[in-house]
Amino acid sequence: MRFPAVFAAACLAAASQAYAAPVADAATIAAVQACTPARVCSAKLPVRAVVVTMFEIGKDTGDKPGEFQMWKERRNLSVTLPFPQGWHDLAYDPETGVLVIVTGMGSIKSATATLALGLDERLDLSKAYWLVAGIAGIDPEDASVGSAAWARYLIDGDIAHEIDAREIPAGWKSGYFALHSKGPMDPTPLPPDNGEMFELNPALQEWAFALTKDMKLPDDALIAAERKKFTGFPNAQKPPFVLKGDNLAAMTFWHGAKMTQWANDWTKFWTQGKGEFVTSAMEETGTFQSIEYLTKVGRADRDRVMVLRSASNFTMPPKGVDPAGYLLGENQGYAGMTAALEALYVVGGKVVDEITGNWDKYEKAPPK
Repeated sequence: MRFPAVFAAACLAAASQAYAAPVADAATIAAVQACTPARVCSAKLPVRAVVVTMFEIGKDTGDKPGEFQMWKERRNLSVTLPFPQGWHDLAYDPETGVLVIVTGMGSIKSATATLALGLDERLDLSKAYWLVAGIAGIDPEDASVGSAAWARYLIDGDIAHEIDAREIPAGWKSGYFALHSKGPMDPTPLPPDNGEMFELNPALQEWAFALTKDMKLPDDALIAAERKKFTGFPNAQKPPFVLKGDNLAAMTFWHGAKMTQWANDWTKFWTQGKGEFVTSAMEETGTFQSIEYLTKVGRADRDRVMVLRSASNFTMPPKGVDPAGYLLGENQGYAGMTAALEALYVVGGKVVDEITGNWDKYEKAPPK
């Protein structure tokens, strides 16, 4: 279903603010479009904000939307750049300097596409802000479907040891434990040497949250009915809202109360108790690892990265409900898919518009 026109109108109004002059003129655009991808290019498109989406469904416009479509339909993304070294062509708005990429799903695709983007000679990303904007699962302890969470910590859920749960020693909570540790009950803090955890710029997270925390998010009867099932989880029963919460990225789409508890424990372990697991996804640690590398060669700035995840589904079923059946039912169509996509665009768009529309304030240094 589509949300009322009021939300689309608000989004279009936010995106149509007046800019003194286009960020890229026609001559620059023509010169860049004449360049061959992954080759030297004498011209460069200046980029003020990169919106990182992970997937699209079907066509880019006019059908069931994925993470990219609302940006495409509601923004002046009039310049298309072929991107054969990635999963999907790039879309650029010459008026605002906003570039949107679709990386493909999973940390491998997100990492390789992000690195390829940063090394693309057609683009100047040295001062660009990055907004990762994707749907996610959400812990019902923290929020409801349709809510949107700004992350400070990104935790990887793949790099680990694992022993099948049917063969683990008595007393172990699970068979999944950190490399170089003595097992899942070992509390010894370990440095995240292999990309197990990244911390984003906390001042930028706080700034983005403060800018958006009071926004009214889309709601509908379908997600309202779904959240009523989560008795005993007061945050899950609230209408969608903006919050702060950390993200765990894993290539496996996991589900259930026990896995949700693991995600909370895994997040606390790698952040030494500072983080709070809120959203589950597949890409963040791959994306940010590439940005870390690009920062070292002046192609990106890791302190200008924001991660916003909105909830399309819960990470566990309501109490008393079989997790396998609940997950398989959700796979037929997430209850909060449309709400989550709208929330991503509304919340993420407000931040993008603030940065690109007031570039004189944000060009030299991130807001604090």
